[in-house]
Amino acid sequence: MARMDPQVSSSLTASTGTQAIDRAALLVATVVRADEPLSFLDLHDECGLPKSTTSRLLTALERTELLERNAAGSYVAGPLFWLYATRHDQWDELVRLARPTLERIGADTGETVNLSVTRGDRVVQVAQVDSTYLLGTRDWTEVDVPAHCSALGKVLLAYGGLAVPPGELEQVTPSTITDHAALERQLAQVVRRGYASTVDELEIGLTGIGAPVRGSGGEVIAAVGVSGPSPRLERRLDEIGRLLNDRAEQLSGLLRRRTRKEGVA
Repeated sequence: MARMDPQVSSSLTASTGTQAIDRAALLVATVVRADEPLSFLDLHDECGLPKSTTSRLLTALERTELLERNAAGSYVAGPLFWLYATRHDQWDELVRLARPTLERIGADTGETVNLSVTRGDRVVQVAQVDSTYLLGTRDWTEVDVPAHCSALGKVLLAYGGLAVPPGELEQVTPSTITDHAALERQLAQVVRRGYASTVDELEIGLTGIGAPVRGSGGEVIAAVGVSGPSPRLERRLDEIGRLLNDRAEQLSGLLRRRTRKEGVA
């Protein structure tokens, strides 16, 4: 990790009435922005504070629940951060960062573009860019569809974001895959080729293609995809699948960089 700019460090250590607050804030920010839990020595080295000061401030930050220690004794964000996260939409920042990528995909394809995440056992559309075609424009953000018959849902199923539901799978159209073994084979294919597709499985005449978006640890946290009329898309599955892979990887790279810089989930 890069050390703090000397000018900034100098200003933080200046003899002012806010010196203790500045130093405590530096410790919290360093922990929150880190890719992994930090030990006491990591924080001492990274922040450049005296050991006694570091120890005293860390004790106070633990007491106020801004930081806590994990089982290995390293420091992570404290309960107050998780309380804040549960009371606010954790996907707002993801949507903000993804918006330019979604718009580029829309410009590339002309089709409706969606970003999806999981909430419990559901796939939720959290952002959309509308199609430039009259035929194909629809607001999917309020539509609840079964994961096994949507391209974005298949991405999240394939990479473990969702579990395949037990029991009988709903047959939405005659093309919907309802056999568990057949679905598992298709999900394995999604992982091999890097994108999922559906043709007429959710709605007759509708084709969807989706690709995974990864977080800072490489885990799949979302899916990005396009949908539109089958006559326009079903012969372009590989082409658009590769395009989505490229754009999704660019977005994943942005999320990794921003996580290191700002602590984005």
